[in-house]
Amino acid sequence: MAKRNQHVVPLGNGWAVKGEGNNRFTAITETKRDATTIARDIAKNNKSELIIHGKDGKIQAKDSYGNDPFPPRDSVN
Repeated sequence: MAKRNQHVVPLGNGWAVKGEGNNRFTAITETKRDATTIARDIAKNNKSELIIHGKDGKIQAKDSYGNDPFPPRDSVN
């Protein structure tokens, strides 16, 4: 199974979850919060990225649940 990034996008008066490259929506919800919860669970299971869009369609936030090739370094004190 391909690791598809999950997008939370506005859809009319509601919100939708759509896997990157998919033609169909995975889920349609009334609230952005519900769509984000669903998309986050899918992204975690697929070890992919969650991309959250605003009402204007622009990206507002991203979360990565995959294998990060450049993880943050631990600080040493």
